Amino acid sequence: MSSVRGKVAAVTGAGSGIGRHLAFELAKRGARLAVSDVDDLGLAETADRAKALGAEVHAAHLDVSDRAAVEAYVATVAEHFGVVHQIYNNAGIAGGGQSVLDAEWELYDRTLAVNLFGVIHGTKAFLPHLIASGDGHVVNVSSLNGYLAQPTLSAYCASKFGVRGFTEALRTEMLAGRHPVQVSVVHPGGVKTNIANAALEQARARGLAPTRQQLDRARVYNEKLLKMPAEQAARIIVDGVEAGRPRIRVGTDAKIVDRLVRLVPGRYPQLAVALERRSFGRG
Repeated sequence: MSSVRGKVAAVTGAGSGIGRHLAFELAKRGARLAVSDVDDLGLAETADRAKALGAEVHAAHLDVSDRAAVEAYVATVAEHFGVVHQIYNNAGIAGGGQSVLDAEWELYDRTLAVNLFGVIHGTKAFLPHLIASGDGHVVNVSSLNGYLAQPTLSAYCASKFGVRGFTEALRTEMLAGRHPVQVSVVHPGGVKTNIANAALEQARARGLAPTRQQLDRARVYNEKLLKMPAEQAARIIVDGVEAGRPRIRVGTDAKIVDRLVRLVPGRYPQLAVALERRSFGRG
């Protein structure tokens, strides 16, 4: 077991949801925090509450899709603390609700820029500092959809499958190079966050009126599928980090789906379509 106490941990997407509660959980366990988000108000609230828990906190606005901004941010964090031990690449967006036939290119561009390249940017920029710390850890948040594909989620699934592949490749490199950095990929299932509503807000911000199907989908996610409290998810993740687990599955649904995909890899797409019809009334 490796404690996070005294470690400098950076958390992206810390303004809400899992990222916010990761910050709180790390603060409770004695970590020093660098938190970031594009949501300045949410980030400020996270920082204030983490400070009230006794943590030293550095907070900054950050769009993880902006490579230059990430590199500058990492330099600032390293200068502020003098060392960085852990990066939790958590920032992400929903990026779903349209079929491949109907989806606009902007959906793929933005989803991959945040969900996949945001993880790559954060990993590459922080990695030299984690190695230099002598006790580093990269924690990249994928999803249940990092091993399960579903209809109308092609952009999201592509990004989260990509996070899994990138992270597992990184793990092989750290092992081969005997670098003092552990690597974990996180696969949350249905965690109660604002991700479904945020997807609708993002569509409206682009001038697109959500369809009835998209509104119904968000409602089903909020009412039936996103069940685990974010604070519970954060505890599971930090427990997994302290235990050095390479793959951290969050929730019974994530564990069941993982086993199902492994058991029937050729048949699970048909099961995914059946689940889609049962949940949302369509294929």
